[in-house]
Amino acid sequence: MSQPSTASTTPFELSREHEEFRRSVREFAEAEIAPHAARWDREHHFPVDVVQKMGALGLFGLTAPEEYGGAAGDFTSLCVAIEEIGRVDQSMGITLEAAVGLGISPILSYGSEQQRETWLPDLVAGRRLAGFGLTEPGAGSDAGATRTRADLVDGQWVVNGAKQFITNSGSEITSLVTVTARTGVRTDPATGAEKPEISAILVPSDTAGFTAEKAYDKLGWHASDTHPLTFTDARVPEDHLLGERGRGYAQFLATLDDGRVAIAALAVGCLQACLDMSLAYAGDRQTFGVPIGRKQGLAFQIADLEVMLHASRLLTYRAAAMKDSMATGHGASVSEFKQAAAVAKLYATEAAVTGTRIATQVFGGYGFMEEYPVARFYRDAKVLEIGEGTSEVQRMLIARGLGLPVE
Repeated sequence: MSQPSTASTTPFELSREHEEFRRSVREFAEAEIAPHAARWDREHHFPVDVVQKMGALGLFGLTAPEEYGGAAGDFTSLCVAIEEIGRVDQSMGITLEAAVGLGISPILSYGSEQQRETWLPDLVAGRRLAGFGLTEPGAGSDAGATRTRADLVDGQWVVNGAKQFITNSGSEITSLVTVTARTGVRTDPATGAEKPEISAILVPSDTAGFTAEKAYDKLGWHASDTHPLTFTDARVPEDHLLGERGRGYAQFLATLDDGRVAIAALAVGCLQACLDMSLAYAGDRQTFGVPIGRKQGLAFQIADLEVMLHASRLLTYRAAAMKDSMATGHGASVSEFKQAAAVAKLYATEAAVTGTRIATQVFGGYGFMEEYPVARFYRDAKVLEIGEGTSEVQRMLIARGLGLPVE
């Protein structure tokens, strides 16, 4: 029997401080990123200097404790920053999201004090980047199908395998990648069945046998750093195990819950850009002697954009507020947050794909031309429905949260 949906009463209206922070990030994005985004996209250029300026602004350290150089801020602030960077360039938005959510957060949440002191200061300051190696050629959403192995030999983990679609993994400032790998097998005490033991291993980028292969030629996100990775007898010390042995899969699942909300924030930025561009063009472009915004058919489409933007933003920041309430020990439960994260990610990312299609239609033939930013956003949006768990996975999680026995 299905369970009733439980809606948290966690407040999610952004504070005055959040809105002031939004303005500061927007000013930075419009000055340092927007004028160059089209060129970076065209040249497939990863702008290390601007990434490090983002670090100097404190964007990578928003949620990190002060002892590692962070601001000890809340998760909502990170979502605001991702939204505003993503409003001008989705590539830089995902760079920030992945650097914090997939690079810093696992070390902060599960690392030893020595690991935190070794890696976090440079990552938090934006001097270096870290990636998270989960997806493989045969193991994407099905992370239990991981084939990469890490065998403990003479006090070292020997890593062999391959990963794909890994963000921030091969740039000139990448310092390490956290890799999920089979470290053995475990027997289920209830059923007696054996299942792979998945652990997370920190692999520095200069490790012999670790290769970041040639960057992908992607449909979108041209200015982000994304590589396939190979590991051939890559050896790291035993103390590079992240967290408890055999808990890598559980760590990954918790990491993705946060990441889903952050991706939703990136989608909100995309929708805001679509609305901004559509309104400006509808006011300037004239046909039959009047602005096209006076045409009811087109005006209604832009109205739909406004609705999707508001709904996406509310769902996203509601989930972020739930995450922040959990950090205080009050408010939302883990199950409530997981459900809210999946709902926000599913709706906002699908709305972003629809929103870019609407915006491109508003621009007509010009929307098909790369000289207009709307074309870039159109290409960038699709992957939002895939990364951090596909739309199909989100629907499965939401159904399970309602008590439906979905396989």
